[in-house]
Amino acid sequence: MIRFSLLAGLFALLVPPLALAGEYDLTVDRVKIDTGEFVKEGIGYNGASPGPVLRFREGEEVTINVTNNLDEMTSIHWHGLILPFTQDGVPGISFPGIPAGETFTYRFPVVQSGTYWFHSHSGFQEPDGAFGAIVIEPEAREPFRYDREYVVQLTDKHPHSGDRIMRNLKTSADYYNRQQQTVGEFFSDISEQGVMTTLRDRLAWGDMRMMKADVEDVQGFVGMINGKGPEQNWTGLFEPGERVRLRFINSSAMTYFDVRIPGLEMTVVQADGNNVQPVTVEEFRIGVAETYDVIVRPRDAQAYTVFAESMGRSGYARATLAPESGMQAPVPALREPARLTMADMGGSHDMSHGDGANMADMDHSGMEGMDHGNMAAMGHGEMNHGDMAMMNGNARDPFYAPGSGLTPKAASGGKFLSYADLRAQQPLYEDREPTREVELRLTGNMERYSWSINGVKYEDADPIRLRYGERVRFKFVNETMMTHPMHLHGMWSILDVGADQWNPVKHTINVQPGTTVYMETEVDAAGQWAFHCHLSYHAAAGMFRKVIVEGGPESMSSALDSVNTTAGGDS
Repeated sequence: MIRFSLLAGLFALLVPPLALAGEYDLTVDRVKIDTGEFVKEGIGYNGASPGPVLRFREGEEVTINVTNNLDEMTSIHWHGLILPFTQDGVPGISFPGIPAGETFTYRFPVVQSGTYWFHSHSGFQEPDGAFGAIVIEPEAREPFRYDREYVVQLTDKHPHSGDRIMRNLKTSADYYNRQQQTVGEFFSDISEQGVMTTLRDRLAWGDMRMMKADVEDVQGFVGMINGKGPEQNWTGLFEPGERVRLRFINSSAMTYFDVRIPGLEMTVVQADGNNVQPVTVEEFRIGVAETYDVIVRPRDAQAYTVFAESMGRSGYARATLAPESGMQAPVPALREPARLTMADMGGSHDMSHGDGANMADMDHSGMEGMDHGNMAAMGHGEMNHGDMAMMNGNARDPFYAPGSGLTPKAASGGKFLSYADLRAQQPLYEDREPTREVELRLTGNMERYSWSINGVKYEDADPIRLRYGERVRFKFVNETMMTHPMHLHGMWSILDVGADQWNPVKHTINVQPGTTVYMETEVDAAGQWAFHCHLSYHAAAGMFRKVIVEGGPESMSSALDSVNTTAGGDS
């Protein structure tokens, strides 16, 4: 506790006094979580999961006292918040953690507004229920109007604990896959495609140690909204004609949700807490750890179902908007399960699967329309953005790859939100050329359930070193069959959608299978930070890096030395 106090005191000196101040108390507790289908023991805040909605104001300094009532170490990470690195809450990187029975006080200035969330960064406490929402009111007037608002916090609650799920995945990666291909599908494919084409396709997937059903790692969960399962039906009230702001947060361990409200259009006004130019859609996909704020205007005195269907169509979360309590609307049926196609893996050239096999050795006969000889001969350095765009549609848009088994379509036939639709409301940074590019290949072995970056797991990897004041362009090359939500702590991620200064600013970037995605970062936060896939079991299995920002204020260098001494971090 003495070292914690010294660090807190140091940052009290670094942060200038602000006009507003708010103090909050959180306890970390063992709780019972009732999904409506099963009850399990979990972890929550202030006696519940989700924890409370923390409401801050832009420009204030907050003090948050966190008391650990568990019998193990804990932590809280303030997801998406820009703050001093020692307040970021990642044990071993930004602080040592909060020991059992002790209280740690976080102090940081609030320099932004929007919708965010907080969660444990210790073990599998987050999938076990340790998360809550953050709403930050802006200093200035917002560029859109609304009459009332609700937080809509999504999660996937599984009857197994996080530790048990990880053990089972390491034993058999398809342990929780309930949508494996059937004999009936095999004969159906033969009737549509012929015997030889079907056999070649199956052999190609077998060579890659993959299945077309490898869309979701973990199925068998109950989707929940604000702590309520589908049968418990969380309900938000409205008056007909009101503009209702819905702050969607995906706090899932592993599940992407496709969200729609049959009968209502949604106008997207924020992405990951930052204002975007409004875009009206019928449906959107929210990746793990992302947030989207939408405005709906129900004009009739009727109930509407908020339907969040998992990307793999294995489960859903459901809530209701209604003018009166107790009203309900029909719940849509789940659509047919998605299947991966070879188009999904088109960009995954020359990737090792841990057994010596690579894409150059495989039978690519199922990948119609490609020159595989050229592809096999192409190294990563020779594959540029334009090449990826030809193979996967718009490579800047991870959700739209023509021919992909993951290509979403709105159930109504209307517009489905794409990353390419997002434009910043106002540029956050000056548009300038990056000083350098850092390539991060997202790699893994599904059969062994091992995940990595550039083929190296976290425990074997050197930190990524950045210089304070530079602008770095990150190139994500997804060589796996899974979609990865990549989250950089402490600094904004400017997603390249080809809009230059209007590119959207996010904290989590989804990278679809076989695609290349670019983002840029203004390196304006000294210290050391986490950078990882936000799928809980992928991060735990190795898709994680430490980022060290060197240079910057001298006082921050002293804090970095203190944290490394206290937490045992490397420098």
